[in-house]
Amino acid sequence: MQIAIIGCGFVADFYLKTLPNYPELKLVGVMDKNSERASHFYSYHGVPYYNSLEELLEDRKVELVVNLTNPRSHFSVSKACLEAGKHVYSEKPLAMDLAEAEELVALAEEKGLYISSAPCTFLGETAQTMWKALQEKIVGEVRLVYAEMDDGMVHQMRYHDWKSESGIPWPYKDEFEVGCTLEHAGYCLTWLVAFFGPVQSVTAFSSCLIKDKQTDVVLDPPNTPDFSVACIQFASGVVARLTCSIVAPVDHSIKIIGDRGILSTDDCWNFRSPVNFQRRITIRRKTFVNPWKKKYPLVKIKNGQIKHKTKHGMDFCRGVAELANAIEEKRPCRLYAQFSLHVNEVVLAIQNALEKSCTYQVTSSFDQSEIQNCWSQRK
Repeated sequence: MQIAIIGCGFVADFYLKTLPNYPELKLVGVMDKNSERASHFYSYHGVPYYNSLEELLEDRKVELVVNLTNPRSHFSVSKACLEAGKHVYSEKPLAMDLAEAEELVALAEEKGLYISSAPCTFLGETAQTMWKALQEKIVGEVRLVYAEMDDGMVHQMRYHDWKSESGIPWPYKDEFEVGCTLEHAGYCLTWLVAFFGPVQSVTAFSSCLIKDKQTDVVLDPPNTPDFSVACIQFASGVVARLTCSIVAPVDHSIKIIGDRGILSTDDCWNFRSPVNFQRRITIRRKTFVNPWKKKYPLVKIKNGQIKHKTKHGMDFCRGVAELANAIEEKRPCRLYAQFSLHVNEVVLAIQNALEKSCTYQVTSSFDQSEIQNCWSQRK
């Protein structure tokens, strides 16, 4: 399938790095509203670029657009692409406002197009392995999940020096203004929603602990949450606690707690982070979790091949490839529109709980049966 990329910023290099994993994806060209950045991207990667959004949208060769713009531009750019008859894969979030996200999904449905949203880590070997173990009831009935998405005290790090492979600076102003919840909560949440189904309600609290982030620019708004915690009630009965911050020590772990033991991984960013199982045992009438962790073998992904990956261990283009394959095979995408919308709504509910503890009743839903596994069946 022929694709085009809009947005040649920091994250775009991660997509170009992993694009060779999927020879079925043919990059027609890239575009950025900053012509100098687009030219730099072209020079480094040797890919053609469009001079304007209009030029890209008028190119009939482009079937699928990968929207890597600033989150504030996700809605307008994705809407323009859909109106031009292009399928869309958007970086997270789908939109920064629920009504806008709903409008995109409705527009795609009206035009018979596909729209999907990152993150795609749920398609990685680690997430798929945990899902397989859950379907095999290895931990028995699941009661509780602890999920962490903490990145350390970013404001004290040398983030001014962070650059992508082609030399694009990390957009710290945008990152601080959008906030760590909208940027990163989806890494954990997509796993949990796929595993346990639609979310019924969210009781959340979020706060801005370091208002100015000790940076050299004025932040607008200055109080975007840099810490959030949410208790998530799934319609299936499972409860999860999700913590997200750029203040607490780095922790990207997920623990799934069941009657028979605990299933866990230390790094949900890494597509091949080991999956561990600790059995619940009884000795002398006392029940406890065995401290020894047993590795559960990683599954093999159908059409999955990570020859090229980022330093995080993520395969950014796997979501794009999944969407392209779904379009060509005329089947639902595993990260399909209603799933992406549901995740977007839950993340917004957590983000918008700034300085207030509240319970939010989730309005969207999705058909969990559409979220099929993608691992190879073992003989």
